[in-house]
Amino acid sequence: MIANWKNRMPMVVGIALMVVAVILMARSQPAQAQRGEAGGSGPRYTVIETQGFNLLVTDNSAKKLYYYATDKDVPVGSPMKLRASLDLTQVGKEEIKITAHNLENIRKKEEKK
Repeated sequence: MIANWKNRMPMVVGIALMVVAVILMARSQPAQAQRGEAGGSGPRYTVIETQGFNLLVTDNSAKKLYYYATDKDVPVGSPMKLRASLDLTQVGKEEIKITAHNLENIRKKEEKK
């Protein structure tokens, strides 16, 4: 009988260690990725549309919409430039003011042709 107890002792110790490990793992908090700013509930940026030569994206924390596009007559994959933005807090009003960015370069190119 004593021989049976000695043979089973390593198995009992192993099971006890596994139970302790499971309890410790359940009590520890796993690492979680943060979305947006602290306390935010969604992703920081949302891509609305892209076609290779333009990009429409929202900045959810700043509540802005940005429009990026390449210059005229350049190959797809060329760097995009900020063309316009608008404040999404204005949604619901009768008019929303669009802020133009970097449009002067496009007009100069069109005048040269």
